[in-house]
Amino acid sequence: MGETLVEKLRSGNIPDKFEELCKKENVDPVLLARDVIEGKAVAVGYRNGRSPFLLSQYARTKVNANIGTSTNRSSLTEEMEKLHAALSAGADAVMDLSLSPDLKEIRSAVLEHSSRPVGTVPIYEAAVRARTERGAAVKLDVEEIFDILEEQMEDGVDFMTIHAGVTRSLVMEFKKNSRLEGIVSRGGSILSSFIKRSGKENPFFEHFDRLLKLAQKYDVVLSLGDGMRPGAIKDAGDYFEVGEQRILGELVLRAREAGVMCIVEGPGHVPLYMIGDAVKRMKKLSCNAPLYLLGPIVTDVAPGFDHITSAIGGAIAAWEGVEFLCYVTPSEHLGLPVPEDVFMGVVSARIAGHAADIARGVKGAQEWDNEMSKARRELNWESMMNLSIHPETSRRLKLEKSGEGTCTMCGEYCVFLINED
Repeated sequence: MGETLVEKLRSGNIPDKFEELCKKENVDPVLLARDVIEGKAVAVGYRNGRSPFLLSQYARTKVNANIGTSTNRSSLTEEMEKLHAALSAGADAVMDLSLSPDLKEIRSAVLEHSSRPVGTVPIYEAAVRARTERGAAVKLDVEEIFDILEEQMEDGVDFMTIHAGVTRSLVMEFKKNSRLEGIVSRGGSILSSFIKRSGKENPFFEHFDRLLKLAQKYDVVLSLGDGMRPGAIKDAGDYFEVGEQRILGELVLRAREAGVMCIVEGPGHVPLYMIGDAVKRMKKLSCNAPLYLLGPIVTDVAPGFDHITSAIGGAIAAWEGVEFLCYVTPSEHLGLPVPEDVFMGVVSARIAGHAADIARGVKGAQEWDNEMSKARRELNWESMMNLSIHPETSRRLKLEKSGEGTCTMCGEYCVFLINED
């Protein structure tokens, strides 16, 4: 498969493809090359060329959309609709989290039809195979796990969530009532149950060097998963969350030494006042690796509206330095999202990311808003629609609410008409 991007950059060679990507994102290639070498920045999708993007403090905040089937509902047609909804809403990446027996078919279709980088969680396929062939999701087989890893890499997966921080030492310290909600990560739950049942170590942790060799071979970005993330704001920042983050920080250093790009995943449910400190802690423990956060969700009492609770948390987290936000949909905690939920989740996360980009001074962020303000002042509706975060939606609502004429909010008392008079 040749050299990884990190190895190429270490040799002093900045590929034309990398320079083009940096220019597209308005970032200096020399500066980014240094940060990629040091592990402070990552190029996602670089190998396969599906609209690759940068995770960097100098680039705009990126958004991922999770799609995928469950054991209760599986439809290839619906997954393609969800993929289309995510892409049309402006997602930078999608992850296939399918758990149904036909997950290979789903993944193949997502890889074929996605114009954006695609991620997976390999432990899910390992759990499905264990349940189907051996009767229980926790009857994992190490060789089978690594066969799945390589098969997915060969298929063209761009990044993978690897729950390597759920170690035997952490799991054995976990008491049933030590948390309000216990372990809420699906991958974390599968692996912790495997550890308790077998007495063995987490295969991803025990064989991390073997995993790194595969990642080197296919130049896949590793997303070190947060299997101990809190699922309740009361559990945020506890011993198990921080303990896992310490382990992930050690694994980050091993990945960097191997020339493998990696990012670190984070919580989860976090109250508003703890988000800043949580991001600073994660950055310190992960040696400034790019962070990938789900939400964070800032209150537990809003099922049906968690695209809002997560956007609030995501805006603050990204302002504090998180480079990658995983969307949350209105269906979170309630059921499998439908395409409309996917669309709403992506747009909500994009708004959060852009708000943070303005606060961080990302190049071009404030200028976008300035252009919108000028268009409003001039009552240039076409420019306003084109500059909106989702032009199609803005254009539809304008026609529905106001037609082709003056906005019906103020009518003849529009401030800009008054000022013009």
